[in-house]
Amino acid sequence: MKKLFLILSLVGAMSLSTVNVFAQEAEAAAEQTEVVAEEAPAAADLTAETEVEGEPLHQVIKQKFLEGGAGWMAPLLVFLVLGLAVAIERILYLSLSKTNCKKFIEGYEKTLNEQGLEAALEYCRNARGPIASIFYQGTSRYGEGLDVVERAVASYGSVQNGLMESGLPWLSLFIALSPSLGFMGTVVGMIGAFDAIQAAGDISPTLVAGGIKVALLTTLAGLIVAVILQLCYNYILTKIEDLVIDMEDSSIILIDILTAYSKK
Repeated sequence: MKKLFLILSLVGAMSLSTVNVFAQEAEAAAEQTEVVAEEAPAAADLTAETEVEGEPLHQVIKQKFLEGGAGWMAPLLVFLVLGLAVAIERILYLSLSKTNCKKFIEGYEKTLNEQGLEAALEYCRNARGPIASIFYQGTSRYGEGLDVVERAVASYGSVQNGLMESGLPWLSLFIALSPSLGFMGTVVGMIGAFDAIQAAGDISPTLVAGGIKVALLTTLAGLIVAVILQLCYNYILTKIEDLVIDMEDSSIILIDILTAYSKK
């Protein structure tokens, strides 16, 4: 987890530095545009908001980021970075928790029958994943009776399920906030566009179209962030469901193994 927070801090710092670079480039571009406008006003009017064909994708994204406004786009970028960090950490955790259930159960049963409870406990300690933890908790309470073992397995299964879902509430929060924040930016941008129309005293098609385009960029960015994080969220839920099914099946097999062992 410490490595994750360190990586997250570095990514956040890089994101903030990227925003600052974008802002500086925007200021330099604005100053250059003002100089050109003073020298050739007619040419500046014709070339304003003109895009060059074949422009690199990262340049287009940077331009749209600046047009949407750093005050609204930067939080969306932070949501994306944090959400991806949580998603990647969960995917790695769940991937490492996945084990070959059949092979583990066969080894556990063989160790229990041939070497006894202590060897079976050691076998579980040396294995990784929630299934090994459940087997360890159940085996360690074998002397208290099978009813106690069954309750312990059910309770610890709930604990393991909670551990697997750790961090998902934050991911859900980012998914919910991203489109809401984007829509809020659109509303604020529309208000600014109508204020500009009121100040100009005339409804200019160029003024209206430019204001609406900039306002809608925040909603588009929010929806993109939400879609990306939603895909990650659903993928994580799928992996959790697979692990839960394996845990439930393995818990039943554990009770059967300990029941058969008690009859020897």
